[in-house]
Amino acid sequence: MNYIGENLRLEIFGGSHGPELGMTLRGFPAGEAVDTEALASFLARRAPGRNAWSSARSETDEPLFRSGLTDGMSDGSPITAVIANADARPEDYEKTASVPRPGHADYAARLKYGAIPPGGGAFSGRMTAPLCLAGGLCLQALARRGVRIVSRIAELGGVCDEGELTEKAQSGGFPTLSEARGEAMKAAIAAAKADGDSLGGVVECAVFGLPGGLGGPLFDGLEGRIAALLFAVPAVKGVEFGLGFGSARLRGSENNDAFRIVNGRVVTETNRCGGILGGISDGMPLVLRAAFKPTPSIAKEQKSVDLDTMTETTLSVAGRHDPCVVPRAVPCVEAAAALALFDALLSAEAAGDDLPALRARIDRVDADLQALFERRMLLCERIAACKKDLALPILDEKREREKLSAVEKRSLPSLREYDRALFSRLMALSRMYQEELLETEERFLGQEDEP
Repeated sequence: MNYIGENLRLEIFGGSHGPELGMTLRGFPAGEAVDTEALASFLARRAPGRNAWSSARSETDEPLFRSGLTDGMSDGSPITAVIANADARPEDYEKTASVPRPGHADYAARLKYGAIPPGGGAFSGRMTAPLCLAGGLCLQALARRGVRIVSRIAELGGVCDEGELTEKAQSGGFPTLSEARGEAMKAAIAAAKADGDSLGGVVECAVFGLPGGLGGPLFDGLEGRIAALLFAVPAVKGVEFGLGFGSARLRGSENNDAFRIVNGRVVTETNRCGGILGGISDGMPLVLRAAFKPTPSIAKEQKSVDLDTMTETTLSVAGRHDPCVVPRAVPCVEAAAALALFDALLSAEAAGDDLPALRARIDRVDADLQALFERRMLLCERIAACKKDLALPILDEKREREKLSAVEKRSLPSLREYDRALFSRLMALSRMYQEELLETEERFLGQEDEP
């Protein structure tokens, strides 16, 4: 599973009930100090088994860095870290191997992959542990640049938090501004849990100190970049910026944020846009909210089907599950926002037309090319297997002529020869790789046949 930004590339690997899970973060600049104690504290906010309102699964979530850090500093190489699954219980999901949990990704996974992974596999909220690990690194880098991200539970179980989320807002063990409202939310979670049910809620996040000018129009919009990462967090079903859907109920004269000059700086009297105009940050606090659905895995009996026998049945989900994921999702929202914003900041830092800036931009293009090339070669593995099954030769001259013709039609006139040379070489490398794969397989099979 990969996130590809302009500068940062994040790969998350492993599974909820395997031996470990982890991440590789590419493009993180060298020379960034990493406070491992602060990182551990951040990860602990997401970790299970710490309180009455979360899953009973007990995990330390202590990261083991395998590369990318030298003497507490990022060294410019890919940062890879793993987190052990010390309390995995895949046997808890044997009964749901063919019976999808309503509201979960089980049925969709069965349709796409042919099986329901234990505990949701890659669809599990457990996968947010490496997301928070990568986001925690970005949070520290942002803080050194004067950018601070704060968040809270804005709504849960019909209870709304009180107070304004400001730069100085602090939250304790339960992330609300109002202690009384936090206690009411805890009571609502306890009541749902006692009833074998679950709750959803809304997380609000605000970013202070973010410079104006980040992002761009249309597909480069800052909202889209952040939202793409937020929707990667399991259970997120809605994202809004500023007033969000509330702005649809206002007139323009009510929704527009009037401009003023304060201490020689342009500011807005209100912040209904949430700090983003036209996809670009305007220098005001960036405010967003993410809506989380109730936890699908509940003890209350629900209707489902057995996909093996194609019969209707009922299901009561056993095991250890959060009666409400929202409290532990708060740092996940911060991590997702931090990844997107640090990626945008790196682009701003590398902007310009001098030689170092241009080289930084071409480095990003090269990284994109490498990622796409590797995806292409992985597809070649599957093509080689298909050709073997169909007894087809590796070289398909007609296909290659058609490909090169299509390349020439797409090319800029000044680059047509270079495009043709590039794709001719790509196809030659593809043939070499396919031939090597098939030769390796034949040698292996020949060794197996030896007495």
